[in-house]
Amino acid sequence: MAPRSPPPPCFHYDQQQQQQQELLVPGFYHSTCPQLQDIVQAGVEKAVENETRMAASLLRLHFHDCFVNGCDGSVLLDDTPTFTGEKNAVPNKNSIRGFEVIDQIKARVESECPGLVSCADIIAIAARDSVVLAGGPSWEVLLGRRDSLTASQAAANASIPSPALDVPALTKSFQNVGLTLQDMITLSGSHTIGQAHCFTFTQRLYNQSGNFQADPSMDSQFLLALKQLCPQGNPNPNTLASLDLSDPTVFNNHYFDNLMRGEGLLNSDQVLFTTTGITQEFVELFSKDQHAFFANFAISMERSVETAES
Repeated sequence: MAPRSPPPPCFHYDQQQQQQQELLVPGFYHSTCPQLQDIVQAGVEKAVENETRMAASLLRLHFHDCFVNGCDGSVLLDDTPTFTGEKNAVPNKNSIRGFEVIDQIKARVESECPGLVSCADIIAIAARDSVVLAGGPSWEVLLGRRDSLTASQAAANASIPSPALDVPALTKSFQNVGLTLQDMITLSGSHTIGQAHCFTFTQRLYNQSGNFQADPSMDSQFLLALKQLCPQGNPNPNTLASLDLSDPTVFNNHYFDNLMRGEGLLNSDQVLFTTTGITQEFVELFSKDQHAFFANFAISMERSVETAES
């Protein structure tokens, strides 16, 4: 495969922009780049038309960016002699993607508004537009971020939640970035779209508790299907499973239905229902009421940006 052309620079700011107040506001680019939202939307639409899975990939890229020192675009940085970046951190390697989509959108933005718009802001808008394109809710994206000049693989390894976590560990991981238990449950619903590699959940199939048995909370037919897809030893490391088997490209509340049937793919998904208490109550609520899920998801997405930047 031929190497990609170098992306447009993500770290270019004019003096006037640097002097502006650093509070994030929805209309940060209204006067300087009024076409920004349309450019990003068109880029996302083209990418998702070419590959439906890209909607979930852009949303995941945003999450993984924000969990490490805020939503600063650091996830885009390649390794340099002075730091080891986040791309090859354990939670990101062979997982996050969509870099070329952000590069293409950035190139178009630079042609219209050179030196004004951060890559971090483009990622945030693209995540929102991806959810909307998949049938989910919209929300107001606060803008005005500055791109990071550095990245940390160690911070990514420490901060991004593992798919093997239980509820207490998930809660702590989200609290570390200023988010609540309710935010954690709600944002987990983003797994209504997308796919995961076998290695992220095979322990549940073959050795959940160190006794060489499957996770007893899994539906038996679901377990059988996953074992066929991901045989022990997994000869094909590129095999993917849908996070929502019913409609993996549509953003809806079926993820929560799946959890109630024992069909959550990741351990960090299924424990939301198998753990007695508030997580189970929210799973039941969102399963019954898609409007409630959408409303809460929009609020939690807005909060995830606000808390990450504070």
